[in-house]
Amino acid sequence: MAILARARGIPCLVAMRQALLEAAHEASHESVILDAEAGCLALKPTPMQLAEMVERIEARRQQAETARAAAHEPATTLDGRTIEVCANIGGAEEARLAAASGADGVGLLRSEFLFLERDSAPDEESQCKEYQAALTALNGKPVIIRTLDIGADKQLPYLRLPTVPNPALGVRGVRLWQSQPELLETQLRALLGVTPLKALHIMLPMVSEAAELREVRQRLEALAAELGLSERPRLGAMIEVPSAALCAASLADEADFLSIGTNDLTQYTLAMDREDPALASRADVLHPAVLRLIQATVAGAAKRCPVGVCGSAASDELAAPLLVALGVDELSVEPARIPAVKAALRRLDTAALAANIPELLALPDAVSVRLRLGELLALDDEASPITTPLARC
Repeated sequence: MAILARARGIPCLVAMRQALLEAAHEASHESVILDAEAGCLALKPTPMQLAEMVERIEARRQQAETARAAAHEPATTLDGRTIEVCANIGGAEEARLAAASGADGVGLLRSEFLFLERDSAPDEESQCKEYQAALTALNGKPVIIRTLDIGADKQLPYLRLPTVPNPALGVRGVRLWQSQPELLETQLRALLGVTPLKALHIMLPMVSEAAELREVRQRLEALAAELGLSERPRLGAMIEVPSAALCAASLADEADFLSIGTNDLTQYTLAMDREDPALASRADVLHPAVLRLIQATVAGAAKRCPVGVCGSAASDELAAPLLVALGVDELSVEPARIPAVKAALRRLDTAALAANIPELLALPDAVSVRLRLGELLALDDEASPITTPLARC
């Protein structure tokens, strides 16, 4: 739900529990205020609150118009770094939206959406058609397609994996290669059927060591030779587990690119289930431990391959500037956020922020980092650049 809401720029609050239902039952006002930026829902707003919100919505609208006007221009920071701002999408329809929104490419196409809500796995032809439509929509810009990321935590009706005590630590992502070789080989064949192959980037999820990447590359090479292909797509790995971040150098020797999945990296680093509402406020990418792993990834990949971020941190108003200051080359966000993210990056001095990284990493927790980072960036709550649009109900 969160992924779909972000893709459409819809503000929402989650994990509000029974108190929300009880309060909503008592509410009698025609208007309420849903403030996703502050995490507040006002069921009985005063006339003054409503007036202030109308002003904020109008200010956001004007900012959005200005950002959209320059959305197709590069995102170059004040100190001269150009950052690619790409799109996270679920299929060809969103690829067209991404192109219209000014995306520099696709940083993550979640191929699992092709496999969900079906009675059988999609065949090679139907997969290839969907992948090709995405590449066509981006007109030669890079498109990163993640191979099937399914496990016991995300079951398919035609692929019932064994129930395990902790599915997040079980057979999922690239680990499926061993138990479901035909499923993944069909997907690789479908991917190799698109044109131009030079625009295709294949990304493997849940990689924990270089040997996993090497094995898939060998199979990809064999299939390409079998099909008589002279070109090869780029092959990369997601950095989602601490072992991958700490061994980024060896992964970068095998990979053409790395992409940090901050949602899972945060979950595995802090041992906090990302779907547990009781831990939602504490599972924060700005925890110093997570930031140190991101820093290690960038350092390990230096001069070997580029590093992007495709997790939700890429569009976080505080985390995104810090990610760029840490050395990340690309941010991938929902299509609706691309213009605002680009606009914010153009106002960022990454070198100045980078000078404060040692101080930030020395702080004890995510709360402290957010507070200090907010001070450093001098964020104005009335003009925060990378936030979800407000809505009035």
